[in-house]
Formats: sequence, C-alpha cells, structure tokens
Amino acid sequence: MTLPEPCLDWALFLDFDGCIVDIAPTPEAVVVPDGLPPLLVALREALDGAVAIVSGRPIEQIDGFLGTAVPAVAGLHGLERRRADGGIVSPPLPRTDLRAVRTQLENFAAERPGVLVEDKTYTLGLHYRLGPSLRDECRDVVNAALEDLPQGWQVVEGKFVFEIRPCWITKGTAIDAFMGEAPFRGRTPVFCGDDVSDEDGFEAVNARGGVSIRVGEGAATRAAVQVDSVGKLLDWLTRVAGAAPPMPRRAG
Repeated sequence: MTLPEPCLDWALFLDFDGCIVDIAPTPEAVVVPDGLPPLLVALREALDGAVAIVSGRPIEQIDGFLGTAVPAVAGLHGLERRRADGGIVSPPLPRTDLRAVRTQLENFAAERPGVLVEDKTYTLGLHYRLGPSLRDECRDVVNAALEDLPQGWQVVEGKFVFEIRPCWITKGTAIDAFMGEAPFRGRTPVFCGDDVSDEDGFEAVNARGGVSIRVGEGAATRAAVQVDSVGKLLDWLTRVAGAAPPMPRRAG
C-alpha cells in the first residue's frame, strides 16, 4: 500500500527518533534538520492543530529539540502527556521503583564500552548501538533486572536498545487519550513510527479506522503502510502540510 493522499480531517501522531529525525549513535547526538520545526508548524496549521509527538523520550527532551513547534506531546510512551491546551498529565509512578535497577545497569555498562544507560526517570533504556556484539548480554542483564521489580513492568526491545517500562501504558493508550480531546476528537488518526514500541500505536489507529505508517524496514508490523526512510516520510509530510488552501489575505 502506498502513502495515502493528504486529508485535512486527519489527527496526526508522529514518533520522533527514526521517524522525523534519523537515529544517531547516542540519544543526545540527534540532529534536527532546520526545516523540521517550520514543517511541524505548517502541519498544525493545515490540520487545525491536530498534530502530536508520541515518543519514548521525555517531553523535556522533545521540547529541547523542537522548541514550541508542537504543543501536544506524549513522552515516555505516554507516561507523561501534555495536551494541546498545555495541560500536563503527570505519571503516577514512584521514582524509587527503578533506583536499584538503574544501579545494576550502570555497573554493567561501566564494564562494557559501547553500552550506555539512559535514565528517563520513569523508564530505563540500555543502549548498545556502539557495541552491537553485546546485544545478548544486554538482553540478559535487563531481563534479570526485571525480576527484581514488582509486577507491571516489562522489557521492550527496540533498535539497539532494551527498555524497562510499565506494561499498562503504551503509545496506543497515549493516542487514545489524545483522540478524546480537542483538537483531535472526531478526526481520523494517522500514526507514523519506526520501531517495536510503535506497534501499539499502529494497533490503536487501525482499530479506529485510521492510517498506520512504518518508517524503514524491520520485522513484521501491524502498520498498513511502509515508507523507506525518514527523508521520504518528511517529503510526504510536506505534501500534507501543503494540502490546505492558503489563508486569505486581509484587504488593505
């Protein structure tokens, strides 16, 4: 299935890493193209504000990369969420749940060059992009750490990362929450993602009769549409942003 023609009744949900920016060797090394924030603003204008970022990163990091281009953001797979009106839905989890696990993973990473721990306060990621041969060791230590946590936590494998996060919150639940609010309510959801953690989002929009788009190749996916690269997705999003008729100029 090819990318659909733009439709102005969409509610657009976008993952960040690997979707609208290329994945970097480390989370901090991501480069945001100069044209991306203006494109996101144009998308908001075309879709009457119904655009949100849905990412595994904290909201604070997304703001650091994109500034004020998109007010509506779900961070940490939806554990924290900022509505389009700026209201914050805060995560209910206690910080102490992950302290011992964080120490365990940091000790592991300290002895293995190329492995790093990303502490997102309410989730933990163990990255091995700079040490791909350590994948099995990373999986083993993360699964062992999971055994020390109470029920309700899971390990999710992504692109060169294993992440420990709660089972009961996903990008799908974040999209569902947005869809119950203005300006998303009543629109057709479209979600673009690239990784295993995005599969819940694909499932959520499919259930609503929406459009699910996977960026890049990978394992089997629930997404109905696949696009080869970040660049090709951005080209398509530029078409979406340009689908709205220009605003009429005021006389005088």
